[in-house]
Amino acid sequence: MTPGAVRGAKDDTAIRRYMDYLHGEKDASEHTVDAYRRDIVQFTRYQWPDTPPPFVWRDVDQMAARGFVVELSRAKMAATTTGRKLSSLRAFYRFLEREAMCPTNPFTGVRAPRRGHDLPKVLSKEEITRLLDAPTRVAARKRREGEVPKRAPLALYVEWRDMALLEVFYSTGARLNELAGLRLRDADLLGSVVKVRGKGKKERLCPLGGPACSALRACLKQGELLWGKGGREDVVFRNQRGGPLTGRSIERMLKKYLIEAGLDATVTPHTLRHSFATHLLDAGADLRSVQELLGHASVSTTQIYTHVSVEHLKRVYEEAHPRA
Repeated sequence: MTPGAVRGAKDDTAIRRYMDYLHGEKDASEHTVDAYRRDIVQFTRYQWPDTPPPFVWRDVDQMAARGFVVELSRAKMAATTTGRKLSSLRAFYRFLEREAMCPTNPFTGVRAPRRGHDLPKVLSKEEITRLLDAPTRVAARKRREGEVPKRAPLALYVEWRDMALLEVFYSTGARLNELAGLRLRDADLLGSVVKVRGKGKKERLCPLGGPACSALRACLKQGELLWGKGGREDVVFRNQRGGPLTGRSIERMLKKYLIEAGLDATVTPHTLRHSFATHLLDAGADLRSVQELLGHASVSTTQIYTHVSVEHLKRVYEEAHPRA
């Protein structure tokens, strides 16, 4: 965050009170609070470019709100990003109305540009298999070429950890931050489930498939040999020093295995989530169940995957039907 963003947030009473509200009453995560703060401060730079805080929020009208949308469009901002920023400011002004700090909400009725219909990128089942097999291939090659001793404890841990991470990603459809924050108390290998904390700190249970359970069990066992039996609050996935594995490290790990598998290196962890949902729907899972597994608050968010599945069915039809 830039120094200007910090100054604008700290020196304005309305922003500061709203951040306290998000932390205290809404119990929002630090990530969520930071996102709201950035969006609000960006608007202050547009509305009051040469004016230091505190800002006169009641002076903002709907014309100014629409002008902000135009400014974002000129900056080539994605429609989804613009929509999120408008949602942040709309919620901020609802708070100001409730606290009698503003008479009206100028962002009510202001719409974001229409979103495109780009479908999420999805890996095929064959591509997923190649990706999940990549850690074993990399580890075997390193041992064969003498880069690491055949039974080096740390090298074995990294191999099993990376296998477990990829398997759990695809088995659960969890988000990157959800898996990076997974604790030992969240993993029930006897029940074949993990408990993840999603957006808004909502918890949900995600089933684990057989390969994911096996890889995770081996990962935890090897971790115990290296660092001892961890407490319930200890992280499941560790770095090579025994500390928590960060989301950035997981992204780098994924890129390495994508290249090994001959896949697009720009694929993100979220693509595994997209693939998880699409493959379930392709196999006949009902939309509500997939919604629960993904932790979506609204089924309309999950419906994007039905479009992906329809596109898959169209391709199958065109390739197989004699009069397609």
